[in-house]
Amino acid sequence: MGNKSHLQKKETLANLFLSSISILGWISVSIAIYMAVLPDNLIVLLLFVTFLFITEFFPMAVWKGHSSLSFPLVFTLYLIYGLPTVVIVFGLIVLTVNIVQRRPLRILFFNPSQLILSFIGAIYLSQSIHGLLNPGEAFVPYTMLSMLMITIFYFVINNILVDLVLLIRPQVYPVRLWLKKFNSELISALISISYIAVMLILGNQNRGIVDVYSYFFFFSPLVGLALLSSFIVRIQSERNRLNALFNISTELNRLLPSKEWMESIRSSLNEFVEADATILWVKEDGQWKVRFQHGQVVKGKGECNEEVRQFEEVKDALVFQDRKKDPGLTPACFNKAMKAFVYAPIVLEGNSLGMLAVARTRSKSFRNEDVQSIATLANQLAVVIKTRMLIVEQEKRTVLEERNRIARDIHDGVAQSLAGAVMKLETADRKFYQKPPESHHLVKDSLNKLRLSLTEIRQSIYALRPYETERVGLKQAVLKRIDVIKQETGLDISYEERGNPIFLSTMVEKVMFDIFQESLQNIIKHAEATKVNVLLSYQKEHVLLKVTDNGIGFSLLDAMVKAKNDPHFGILSINEQADKIGAVLQIDSKEGKGTEINLTIPKLGFEGGMENDQRHASG
Repeated sequence: MGNKSHLQKKETLANLFLSSISILGWISVSIAIYMAVLPDNLIVLLLFVTFLFITEFFPMAVWKGHSSLSFPLVFTLYLIYGLPTVVIVFGLIVLTVNIVQRRPLRILFFNPSQLILSFIGAIYLSQSIHGLLNPGEAFVPYTMLSMLMITIFYFVINNILVDLVLLIRPQVYPVRLWLKKFNSELISALISISYIAVMLILGNQNRGIVDVYSYFFFFSPLVGLALLSSFIVRIQSERNRLNALFNISTELNRLLPSKEWMESIRSSLNEFVEADATILWVKEDGQWKVRFQHGQVVKGKGECNEEVRQFEEVKDALVFQDRKKDPGLTPACFNKAMKAFVYAPIVLEGNSLGMLAVARTRSKSFRNEDVQSIATLANQLAVVIKTRMLIVEQEKRTVLEERNRIARDIHDGVAQSLAGAVMKLETADRKFYQKPPESHHLVKDSLNKLRLSLTEIRQSIYALRPYETERVGLKQAVLKRIDVIKQETGLDISYEERGNPIFLSTMVEKVMFDIFQESLQNIIKHAEATKVNVLLSYQKEHVLLKVTDNGIGFSLLDAMVKAKNDPHFGILSINEQADKIGAVLQIDSKEGKGTEINLTIPKLGFEGGMENDQRHASG
């Protein structure tokens, strides 16, 4: 509650500051109207009005604002017509531009006011300093020193007023964004100083009468530069949007199988669409659940409630530009400082999969291109969410198939062995007094089978536990399993890892570990090997898992024939596992020469399933 109250106070102070500057600015305009006289040469004035409108309407973009190239025109107007005319013309033009651009009401009056006050302050400060330097002389605005002082004071005062608003308001105003704004304003100031300096130099050379054509040809390059810079900035902005969308798509695809699939796009999201708060709801099992939230949101308010139930009916993007007039679908989920909202439904094949809500602190701040960008991101998320649902379903099926396989193995293996051992023990019990040697042989044989069954039971129990790869990563899981098998069988097993480890998806690691385990079990049961080598190699185009042994080997053709008669045969099982992740399984074996099993996961197989999970880094 304390934090919310603090943010509200900051918002109130910001509004008060905006209102104060707006009132002072328009009082200045009123005074200027009272003091102004009808100017001569209205054609020149009309030309300057036109050029001023163009340079203000096509500014160089700056974070949360703009910086135009209009100052040389304003300064020249001041030299020709005086301060009152400049205040009136400049104020009305900036107001008109803001009306055309549909700025919020408080910004509509603040923008022209802060520019007017900046210019008035620059003039009077320059006069004061010039009077101190030359107390016996009148203020001479045509000198380079005066021009330089006016320009510097104008940009300094203007930036101070804007910075104060951004510092007072609730949203964060980091230094890097201030530097970005400062650099843009500095470029504009340098261009203005250079242009005015050239004008003053040419004006002192007595080149004849300065008429409307002279002004037109002199200031046309400045207007052209304003248009060109504005178009370049817009093109760069669109390029940045496309790059951000590409980064978002890449990160979503890369981390798709992980639970943190949305967290990776926090930085790219603000580059793609500037937002002060974002919430993503995903519909799971008939309920709307928050899967991502960022910025000024109210924690714990975004779960399934009556407001969220409205999402089902939304099929197109909804825009709410003013919270006071229309609070939107879920106002309780956002901080009260949020004033404008866009709700983009995530729909695929007519089914509602989720809702992406974006909010800003400024009323009427969402443009058509912003809404289109948010809708584009929602369409991208629709594919991602649907794909993730399919991945989850596949994982559930895989777990179910694995449990069924273990159940079959227990039924066909352990259960049959136990049943046979029990029958032999019963026979031994009956023959214990009549034929002791035969009974002893039956008991000994039964004990061997029970020991084997006990080992298989332990392996089955191990398989039913949560996968080690999910807790410690692939490498540690493999090493732990090797240690267990060494202790149980005494088999000499070596492990080698090459290359730089890559973050693999949970599914890929699980399948690799399953194939590794199945390969070892086949070696233990059938190979009669004394040495096994395990290699995990991270290569440029793929990941390779290789298991080799020095056992008796086997005929692959005979093995495939046997697989038809015994569907639980190991080779068939690991081949099916490899197919699940698009991997290639190769088995090279000859009788008497051992066996080599190669599992190759191509780059395409794990690039879409890398998981940015630090728990793997320790492995």
